Amino acid sequence: MPMTVPVLQNRTARHVFLEKHGLSDRPSGAGKGTDLKAVIDNLGFVQLDSVNTFARAHDLILWSRRQQFRPKALQHLLHRDRQVFEHWTHDAATIPMESFAHWRMRFARDAVRMEQRWKEWRRGDFTAKIDEVLRQISDNGCCTSGQVGTDESRGSGGWWDWHPSKTALEYLWRSGQVSVVRREGFTKVYDLTERVIPPEHLNSRHQEADTIEWCCAGALDRLGFATSGELAAFWDHVTPAEAKAWSATALAEGRIVEIDVEGVDGKLRRSFARPDLMDRAVAAPVPRIRILSPFDPALRDRKRAERLFGFHYRIEIFVPAPKRKYGYYVFPVMEGDSLIGRIDMKREGSVLAVRAFWPEDGVRMGSGRVAALRKELERAAQFGGCNELTYAQDWIRLQN
Repeated sequence: MPMTVPVLQNRTARHVFLEKHGLSDRPSGAGKGTDLKAVIDNLGFVQLDSVNTFARAHDLILWSRRQQFRPKALQHLLHRDRQVFEHWTHDAATIPMESFAHWRMRFARDAVRMEQRWKEWRRGDFTAKIDEVLRQISDNGCCTSGQVGTDESRGSGGWWDWHPSKTALEYLWRSGQVSVVRREGFTKVYDLTERVIPPEHLNSRHQEADTIEWCCAGALDRLGFATSGELAAFWDHVTPAEAKAWSATALAEGRIVEIDVEGVDGKLRRSFARPDLMDRAVAAPVPRIRILSPFDPALRDRKRAERLFGFHYRIEIFVPAPKRKYGYYVFPVMEGDSLIGRIDMKREGSVLAVRAFWPEDGVRMGSGRVAALRKELERAAQFGGCNELTYAQDWIRLQN
């Protein structure tokens, strides 16, 4: 008889998932130094984003888990303590320095892709500028993208129209030959990788098979449960075929098992998990309200967030204003193990202006919940350096 696949009930699945993403406990802790580094270690990486209507995505991700965190603490980890480095997963990210050696596979693969594709996509022959840009940094020290190719004509400034030297600098970063030494505002400052990465990590090497193992096992441990496709997408290092092969081997060796994960709609999704997952006691998240970044690791996979939490989210930055359902950049709001709504708020000088909050269908905004939301907004205002908090009239709105 075929073995019965155990079912992870939706409520338990949410508890497991939020625990893995650091959203179960109260957001206490120093929020700097080793405590902050531990948060990034547990998450695997923190996505970077430039939108700053209230706080940049990476800062809000960390603040939602450590409310004593302040943005300068992350910069200290990067350019003073060299505990993290910046590179690419599915997007730009801050990554624990211990992971650097496993990025060498990414460097090599990205170099091949860029050499093949960027000659067609980018303006001019950037490969002719690689040695020149590398020599400029070697001889003159660190630089920004605005300090290379100063004699080259400038295009529109969009990513598709970089001048050749800027493309060469991006190539050097993506292929691991230069690294981000610090940020000035949100502008990356680059230097030679050997002058940025500590020797014990710079000189470490792994076989490709070891990196594939590290990627897939590390992704599963941070997600709690996943399909092979979700394992591949986590770091965006390994291919779907490599993740599928790893899953088959790990399953045959008994290092992982198959389970069915129940969605909020009752549908089951076959996934992989560690053998002890179904036997672990997982506590419910603390019943507090948190304002999350749209790029929070728990929400980055929009389809998974919808399956687990019934929460559909779309960033409307590129949607024309008259066609937006909510706003330019609204923030998901979580309470305990549920996503209860989204909020449109913006920092305007020293004022945090709350424009609207839309509760999810079925979420009742009683006096206690409204008071808890206001309290979190007060904490957010303090984090954002605002000394005043204002609310639009009728700011709590029903869904259209």
